[in-house]
Amino acid sequence: MANEAKKTTKPRQSAQVQDATTLLRVDHQRVSRLFAAYEKTPTTARKKQLVAEICNELALHAQVEEEIFYPEVKRALNDQVLVPEATVEHASLKALMVQIDGVEPDGEMFDAKIKVLAEYVSHHVKEEQEQIFPKARASDLDLVALGTRLAERKAEILAQRA
Repeated sequence: MANEAKKTTKPRQSAQVQDATTLLRVDHQRVSRLFAAYEKTPTTARKKQLVAEICNELALHAQVEEEIFYPEVKRALNDQVLVPEATVEHASLKALMVQIDGVEPDGEMFDAKIKVLAEYVSHHVKEEQEQIFPKARASDLDLVALGTRLAERKAEILAQRA
């Protein structure tokens, strides 16, 4: 009977589990779509809503990367360049987010800040996906287990926010 329980839960888990880099790529795509929607949105109310979503997504993503993904990658790669640089980039993104989160979209300076934030994020994503992720995949990291930890932590943070 215990074996039957294992058989029924194991496929369900594996169907839902993503490796860490896939989970983070999905986050990247979600934020990219939000920035694209912002560019097309003429109304202040919708812009404000999109900025809130962008900031929430970026904050959640950065937190799980900094708490879980980056330390594991740094250890596995014995990295002293990529992860520290990515961490500094996160700090720059957070500083810009402080300037826009909860603020009324009030014209060209606000739009300029969103444009710069989008460019920072694009640069950061490119470095992660072209440099960090391939090295993480080539390492001894268990990316599926790491993906599970990331997903669980994200769920925990979201539950705390609710």
